[in-house]
Amino acid sequence: MSRYLKHLPPLDTLITFEAVGRNGSFTRAASELCLTQSAVSKQMRALEDHLKLALFERQPRGVSLTRAGASLFGEVSTLLERLQHSVNRIKVQHAPNAVTVLCTHAVAQFWLFPRLLAFNTAHPGITVNIHANNGMDESSTADYDFSILYGNGNWSSLNAQPLFAECVYPVVSPAVHLPQIITPSDLQALPLIELDSSGWNCMDWRDWFRHFGLEHTPAPQRPTFNQITLAYQAIVQGMGIGLGWDFMVRDKIDSGALRRAGAYEYISGNADYLVHSRHKTLSEAAVIFQRWLLHEARRA
Repeated sequence: MSRYLKHLPPLDTLITFEAVGRNGSFTRAASELCLTQSAVSKQMRALEDHLKLALFERQPRGVSLTRAGASLFGEVSTLLERLQHSVNRIKVQHAPNAVTVLCTHAVAQFWLFPRLLAFNTAHPGITVNIHANNGMDESSTADYDFSILYGNGNWSSLNAQPLFAECVYPVVSPAVHLPQIITPSDLQALPLIELDSSGWNCMDWRDWFRHFGLEHTPAPQRPTFNQITLAYQAIVQGMGIGLGWDFMVRDKIDSGALRRAGAYEYISGNADYLVHSRHKTLSEAAVIFQRWLLHEARRA
């Protein structure tokens, strides 16, 4: 006999227990699970008999959990949620007409999502699922068909194809009045929106100014954000001058919603790459998506 069958109660009783504990009622749990109240009651008696513990205190208007029941509920609800998430992830990853992509929040919002609208029109039978994570690295890519990874393109375990180079320059809302900016040093006396990138691999003002031979110390009164997307919103709201990544801000500049603050830009030599494991065989849907996205990147 399996060690799980020997030592664990049946899974259906745990699912029912979670529903009863969450609803505080056999009747509401039965309705949710499409069972009769007597079936729910029978399962809960079987669970209590298996554990040799009282899990519920019966009350006139429902049930409440005993200390043992509350302890079990905390464990069961967490484990069932994790199990559901894992099953859904595996279903999505292995669906024949689904493609999963891991990328940062900024790339997802400002570069990939706008293109997906066109992809969905061209290939309505393929579903693209995006997972955003700013802490991604080479090892994070294994569970996905593709990742959009920032760096120099040299990853031993990955096939990498460039999408767009990193080009960063100061941008500001047209509503903010600025004096003439002739050199990068002119920016240092102006209201800068700081980006705290200490927790991840991202350029900040210190890096940007250093490229031009300048040292930069953030002023304590200046607003600071730990995400590019938050700093971007602060720029749009007119809080000051911020660093703009070309892939994020080019459309806003072209439409007049933002403007460049000075003519200087830093092209770092790094880029964002479409990557996948060298050992993974891509599905037909993944190959279609790959070819389409690389074509779109070359057009940009």
